[in-house]
Amino acid sequence: MARTSPTVANWELMLRVREQAKRRGIKSKEIFGKLSITQQYWSLLSKGKGLLTEDRLQVLAPLLGFDADELAELSELRAAAEERGWQAEYSGMFQDELLRYYGLEDGAQSIRSFEFGVIPGLLQTEEYIRAIMSSITATGRPSEAEQRVRARLQRQRLLEGPDRVQMSVVIGQAPLMQQVGGPEVQRRQLLHLVELADTLGDSLDIRVIPFDARGSIAALNTATFHLLNFASTRMPTLGWLETAVYGLVVEETRRVAELSFLYDRVHSVALSRKESLRLIEQTAQQIG
Repeated sequence: MARTSPTVANWELMLRVREQAKRRGIKSKEIFGKLSITQQYWSLLSKGKGLLTEDRLQVLAPLLGFDADELAELSELRAAAEERGWQAEYSGMFQDELLRYYGLEDGAQSIRSFEFGVIPGLLQTEEYIRAIMSSITATGRPSEAEQRVRARLQRQRLLEGPDRVQMSVVIGQAPLMQQVGGPEVQRRQLLHLVELADTLGDSLDIRVIPFDARGSIAALNTATFHLLNFASTRMPTLGWLETAVYGLVVEETRRVAELSFLYDRVHSVALSRKESLRLIEQTAQQIG
C-alpha cells in the first residue's frame, strides 16, 4: 500500500485543482468568485492551509472540466485530507510550517537527508533525542521536552512495516564524535545506526563524509535539508530547509532542483555504505 497522510492528500488535491485551472486558463478570481469566498481564503486553500469542502469541490468540477472519474479521485483525496494526522496533537507546540512538514514527511515514499551537525532525527535513539530536547527546550520544562521526544518517536514509525519509507542519508563525521548525552548515550546511538542499517537493509542507505574527504566540499557549509518523494507520479519532489532558527517547506521547482544537486554533490564525496558503517562501528568502539 502506498504511504499517504492527510497533509499529502490535501496537497495533491489542491495541486491538481491549480494545475487544471492553469491548463484551462481559468484565473483565481473566477474561482474564488464562483465559490463565493475571499481571495485571501482561496490563497490559504491553495497552499494547503485549510480544506476545500465537498460542496465547493462539486461546484468547481464543471468550471474546471473534471470528468466523473477525476472528480471521484479528488473526492477520495478530499475525504482522506479530512482525517486527523498524528502531528495535530502537537499544534500548540510546533510552528505551522513544521507541522506541515511532519504531515508531508508522514506521506513520503522516499526521503533523502543531509545532516552535518547531529544524527538525523528519524535515526536517533530515545535517549539521544531526550538529551537534545532537554538542552534546547526554551521553557526549561521537562514536560515539554518529553512531548518533543514523543513527537520525534512518532515520526520514526515511518521506518516500520512493509510500506516503510526509503531513506538515503548523508551525515558528516562530526556527529559521530560529538558525545550528545555523554559517552554511553553516544556509543549506543552509533551502534543503533549500524543495527538499523542491518535490519532495514536496502530501505536505509547511510553515508558518512569523513574529515579527510577529497574534492570540493564547500557544500558542507549548508543547513540541514531533506528531499521528499511520493508514490503518486502527479506529485513533485518537495524540500525542507532547516537552520538553527527556522524551517521552510521548499516547493519552487528551481530551488528543489538546487537542493537535489547539492544532495548529489555531498553524496558523491561521502564514503560508500559499507565504509560508512565500518567507520560508525569503529567510532563506537573507540568511545570509552
